[in-house]
Amino acid sequence: MDAANAAPVGAKQRLLFMGLKRSGKSSIINVVLYHIPPQETLYIATTLVIKKHTLYSFRNFEMWDLPGQLDFTNGGFDTESIYGPAGAMVWVLDASDDYIDSITRLADTILTLQQSYPDIKYAVFIHKVDSLSSDFTDDTVRDIEQRIMDDLNDAGLENPAVSFYATSVYDESVYEALSKVVQMLNPQLPTFENMLNRISNAGRFQKVYLFDVMTKLYVASDTSPIDMASYSLCADYIDTIVDLSEIYGWNRDRVRGAAAPPSEESQQSQEVEGAGESGSLASPPEPIQEVSAESFISQVGGSCLYLKEMNNFLAVIGISKEPGFAEKKPEIEHNAQLLQDSLAQVLAVTNAQN
Repeated sequence: MDAANAAPVGAKQRLLFMGLKRSGKSSIINVVLYHIPPQETLYIATTLVIKKHTLYSFRNFEMWDLPGQLDFTNGGFDTESIYGPAGAMVWVLDASDDYIDSITRLADTILTLQQSYPDIKYAVFIHKVDSLSSDFTDDTVRDIEQRIMDDLNDAGLENPAVSFYATSVYDESVYEALSKVVQMLNPQLPTFENMLNRISNAGRFQKVYLFDVMTKLYVASDTSPIDMASYSLCADYIDTIVDLSEIYGWNRDRVRGAAAPPSEESQQSQEVEGAGESGSLASPPEPIQEVSAESFISQVGGSCLYLKEMNNFLAVIGISKEPGFAEKKPEIEHNAQLLQDSLAQVLAVTNAQN
């Protein structure tokens, strides 16, 4: 199997989902990883144990869903086994409810972790904003951001590296936010962006994304401003291509592991030392020996979309409004092949270092 299609190796990047109970942590994971319809997340039971999920992509990412009713920073748990390998923490805050307790708990958690794990990156998902009016949403987001930063500054933590995102499982905002978090954990992000800038300039693309195909998270983009309308267009296009490839082509589930959320009865439990909790971990992907990289050009909503598979996990999508774009496919294919070769080399080096 060549480097381009090699499954990632090495240590996983751990991403912790934390927050008070019923804040929406499990809903986000189920919608993004397992494609559960958002309306069905209303029936997800409260998380009572640590649940572990794995995103198999250009790197392997562990996503741990921690029960909100327990404080895992106190002395009753083995904090090293939980936080030691963590690269980032996502705090999910329910913006539709009284959020003062959640803000206080978040500030205490960050201040505690900073003492022993200063390299952990933090993101706050101001969640369930779909239940708020647009005007009230902006005011609520500003209030939450200000309160959190004030609490951290008052405690002596200057310029804390905390990112804020307004999210909902009913639109693309949660994908945008989680994409940014995954990018935090990618040390090769500047290299990816430079490569996408080159193909964007050469192909005169309005915007270029590098997508994880099955989750619709974008692991990088060129450095032009993000346009959520263009992201939505690309995400819908990926859904169409994946549906067609599963009907007429190879089955991506073979390389992505579990395609459905693990049931309570079929969970593969793993003990967390000191916590006494168990969770589920999706099965690792089976490698596919030979996969042809397909490319497509389609007219969608007045724009031309170009998609090309980079490997089993990733695809590049470019958006262009240039006239006669489809006739330039040979030139675009040449540039895309250069991108694919460069990306394979970068991933091979990264995997060898892990």
